[in-house]
Amino acid sequence: MGKDVIVALDFDSKEKTLAFLDRFTEEKPFVKIGMELFYAEGPSIVREIRCRGHKIFLDLKLHDIPNTVKKAMAALSALDVDIVNLHAAGTAAMMTAALEGLTRPDGTRPLLIAVTQLTSTDQERMERELWIERPLAEVVMHYAENAAQAGLDGVVCSPLEAGAVHERCGENFLTVTPGVRFADGDVGDQKRVTTPAKAKELGSDYIVVGRPITQAEDPAAAYRRCREEFIG
Repeated sequence: MGKDVIVALDFDSKEKTLAFLDRFTEEKPFVKIGMELFYAEGPSIVREIRCRGHKIFLDLKLHDIPNTVKKAMAALSALDVDIVNLHAAGTAAMMTAALEGLTRPDGTRPLLIAVTQLTSTDQERMERELWIERPLAEVVMHYAENAAQAGLDGVVCSPLEAGAVHERCGENFLTVTPGVRFADGDVGDQKRVTTPAKAKELGSDYIVVGRPITQAEDPAAAYRRCREEFIG
């Protein structure tokens, strides 16, 4: 899988989601289905979007005891998505169990990536609310190393951390990076953000873009702009 833009389908219904996807007449963008849409519509929305020809990142961020995550991943593996994720904070044992559950009897599986720290988290909030007193960048690197050692394919991190993750975990260790906004756009509730062009420069493999595309007057044009800035 090469560099790509993943469009975050942050909608609360099948109708809104499919109406949005219908606006793409020339492209079949790689999409992210997160908790809002999955909890509203269930596995059927994943199957329908897959049948439409889209690659899918199923962003459910599993975090539980290893056995529970293993069984949940076994259920998700049947949905034929391209990427799934979990929280690296769930420990190496949980990540290893997740890989076991995700792997199908024939040995195939989706890519599995781990969330390091959410891009809505900054140093002050991490220390005050999570009681993690190490520097944020150090925490992200430690979580990424744990994920790599557990056999995962990459991490979700800020574009600001992508280059360092590659240096620490290898060029083939994927960096999937939300927190991307156009230079003339609103950062919203994100704390660690960059533009698509800057994310490319910093070494992101995939960028996840929501509101700058989903709330654009012409989503297809915004998507093409994002791809042009990120991929060229």
